[in-house]
Amino acid sequence: MDKNLPEWRREGDEIRRTVTAPDFPTAIRIVDEIAVKAEELNHHPDIDIRWRTLHLTLTTHDQGGLTDLDFTLAAIIDDIAAKHGA
Repeated sequence: MDKNLPEWRREGDEIRRTVTAPDFPTAIRIVDEIAVKAEELNHHPDIDIRWRTLHLTLTTHDQGGLTDLDFTLAAIIDDIAAKHGA
């Protein structure tokens, strides 16, 4: 996996990360911020919310695998998570 994205792991044609927020409201704020950036990039992660734990998956479906856009959004997600103490 990319040395600049140590929290992410590759599984086939996807990269995945689990984020644990301090609490449920913070988890939702993280998702809200990710949603804004995802819309700006027109690239949307799969997000599974379980209380304060977020499971995120990135891939570029229309390209059949990973692209630079996945790694760009992963870095943005890392910044958002860190800002919220996750």
